[in-house]
Amino acid sequence: MIAPMGEDGVAAAVQGLSLEGASFQEIVNAKKPYYAKRVELFEQYRARDVAAVEAAKAANVPITVVLPDGAKKSGVKGVTTPLDVANDISKSLAKKVVVAKVDGEEWDMFRPLEGDCTLSLHSFDDPEGKETFWHSSAHVLGQALELEFGVDLTIGPALEEGFYYDCHMGDKVLGDPERSVIEKRIESIVKEGQRFDRVVVSRDEALAMFTENKFKIEIINGLPADATISLYRVGPMVDLCTGPHLPSTSFLKAAAVTNVSRAFWRADVTKEPLQRVYGITFPDSKQLKEYQHRIEEAKKRDHRNVGVQQELFFFHPLSPGSCFFLPHGGRIYNTLVELMREKYWEYEYEEVVSPNIYNFDLWKTSGHADHYRENMFAFDVEKAEYGLKPMNCPGHCIMFGNRVRSYRELPLRLADFGVLHRNEYSGALSGLTRVRRFQQDDAHIFCRPDQVMGEVKSFLQMMDEVYGIFGLDYTMALSTRPEGYLGELELWNKAEAALEEALNSTGREWVMNPGDGAFYGPKIDITVYDALRRKFQCATVQLDFQLPIRFDLTYATEAGSERPVIVHRAVLGSIERMYAILTEHYAGKWPLWLSPRQVMVVPISEASYEYAGQVRKALRAAHFHVDADVTDRKMQKKVREAQLAQYNYILVVGEQEKENGTVNVRTRDNVVHGMHKVADLVAVLSKERDSRSQASAFASHADSQQQEQQQQPAADS
Repeated sequence: MIAPMGEDGVAAAVQGLSLEGASFQEIVNAKKPYYAKRVELFEQYRARDVAAVEAAKAANVPITVVLPDGAKKSGVKGVTTPLDVANDISKSLAKKVVVAKVDGEEWDMFRPLEGDCTLSLHSFDDPEGKETFWHSSAHVLGQALELEFGVDLTIGPALEEGFYYDCHMGDKVLGDPERSVIEKRIESIVKEGQRFDRVVVSRDEALAMFTENKFKIEIINGLPADATISLYRVGPMVDLCTGPHLPSTSFLKAAAVTNVSRAFWRADVTKEPLQRVYGITFPDSKQLKEYQHRIEEAKKRDHRNVGVQQELFFFHPLSPGSCFFLPHGGRIYNTLVELMREKYWEYEYEEVVSPNIYNFDLWKTSGHADHYRENMFAFDVEKAEYGLKPMNCPGHCIMFGNRVRSYRELPLRLADFGVLHRNEYSGALSGLTRVRRFQQDDAHIFCRPDQVMGEVKSFLQMMDEVYGIFGLDYTMALSTRPEGYLGELELWNKAEAALEEALNSTGREWVMNPGDGAFYGPKIDITVYDALRRKFQCATVQLDFQLPIRFDLTYATEAGSERPVIVHRAVLGSIERMYAILTEHYAGKWPLWLSPRQVMVVPISEASYEYAGQVRKALRAAHFHVDADVTDRKMQKKVREAQLAQYNYILVVGEQEKENGTVNVRTRDNVVHGMHKVADLVAVLSKERDSRSQASAFASHADSQQQEQQQQPAADS
């Protein structure tokens, strides 16, 4: 193989380069021979593909391409590309589509078709299109990082929204000043309209390509022996990648670097430190502006900021990943638990309390010792290994197996709010959404196979009620057996049919995710959407055929014994995670039933302090979180601060209110609702709280009054 300096010479030059003290330009200049070598090798490999296309043209083997609507297009094997088909349909379509699916497999628009096939074409508006768009953008970002800073690239995936690239820079770091530099380089790459090209190579060819990058070498060496290794080139940047990619960079009309943060190779703090650069791209500038506006709104709602502003919770370096919930924050937390306890009573669950620490023999039986050990906190006690529980299911299996069970006892629904610990990497910790110490509304249903449908249906109804209270929208998907499933096929078929029937009973739309279930049972995936239409995974319902086998669980029947099916289920999921979602969903403006600051009593003067205390006492007796502001400040200032603190109701009291036994009611949106008797107010607020209404009772009362006033002239006429 030929390289500009000889491969050994390039590798030695790059690896011998000291980053310490060198400028970015010096580092880039030293690595240019490496970049040139990659391009030269890539073009050597691509020459094979060019020759193959010429041979295919000569052979002229006809193929038939079937479109989603059943229409058929003719093509030539090894020559015709999805882009050719798109152009044949419509020139405007060809300009819009970014990726294809060939027989269900995602496919580059510029990659020749290999035979008769089905073909679908996808634009940025489709999930497949966004994935390709942002994955290609990550390669462009990687090129910019190499050309500006001479980094060693590691991995650069697409995200649910946007993309990032991790890079190694020795002891150097990137910050906000470099973001504009990267954006300018990306802009020039887009203007050049650089083409994406693909080649398939052998393992040895891939290793020769990336000799100078130890991270790429590690990735290649970790691939299965029979793996297909593909490379993509865009401009001077060549990268390992499975694809697919855009036809060219010209599709990326609007781009922004959104953040720069720290990371570690393989997410391991003991390995090389990396710089993680995040970006976003769109087909037009309008979508970028809308995205940036939405992100700014999300920053305002960030639960980490709201938590500090409202004195709800905080984190401390002496216990990373474990939240300190302050009194007001604890009120919200406990109210969420109380909601679920109420639902458990309604749906006839039994709450249990299980140990936090188990001998590791338990985790060996459950299988977690082999597959989850690195995520557990383990320690020795009297020469035996113990671990803090990361989940409740093994303990519940012990409870079920503690004595002989009869089929008449089933279903047995065990709920547990026990504290869980998972050893997340410190770099992965993020507010309440990724913690080490948490609780779940965790429950396991032990049931007969014929009871599965009824139990799942009941769970879905409970979940719908809870999410309705929160005002959260959600979607559902059925994930069926994967290739490596365990257990009998007949049992899987019956279980999947039961889940499908339960889903149909909800009357909601749902989708199928074939082959996406766990190896031990099918599941229903629930995706929650907040006020900004961001997606979260919270609730889950998962069938498990394997744990009953591992723990040898049985129940007695009239004919002998059978194994139960376990239904793992949660509505909130992690209470901490749901807490974060709701904080941002409501933007810190909690509905009355969930609010940690429900009522503030504001006396006009010192003469009204005593009456303010009486009003506070009456509301506290009705179990409201109520305060009285008896500081020496003007009434208007007190009201304003109470509104900013997000008290749902501000009650102003003076001599007139004291004389009449009333309060002057205001809401946090600064609307005055007039004088009300204290007893009447308590009744109205109690109804609003106990019904878990999302709207103020006074707001609906004001609306009805306004409607009556609007209708009055019509009635008079």
